[in-house]
Amino acid sequence: MEEDTTEIVGFHAHVYFDTATRDIAAHVREGLGGRFDVKLGRWFDQPIGPHPKSMYQVAFLPNQFDKVVPWLMLNRQGLDILVHPETGDDVADHTHRSLWLGNKLDLNIDFLRQITKHS
Repeated sequence: MEEDTTEIVGFHAHVYFDTATRDIAAHVREGLGGRFDVKLGRWFDQPIGPHPKSMYQVAFLPNQFDKVVPWLMLNRQGLDILVHPETGDDVADHTHRSLWLGNKLDLNIDFLRQITKHS
């Protein structure tokens, strides 16, 4: 069954880092904030929710995908980044609808399933 892309209301990019790569993540963040109309989320220096590493989130609109994602592809400086749509189905958005730049990390999908169950 074909899905309707109009269900996508936005995108998130989760930029993962550790203590050794935090400065690199800050440089990537500055580049994103300086070049694009994106919403830069808080720094999380510990794993949170389904995310197995420290990260920050970058939210952007569908009409920015063709600019933000190629920039990340060329300027991620070795960081692992999850890009996923926002459709209201968190499990699907973080799994089979997502794309990875760098290494694919193991997300805690059970966390997302629990949230979905209780909402």
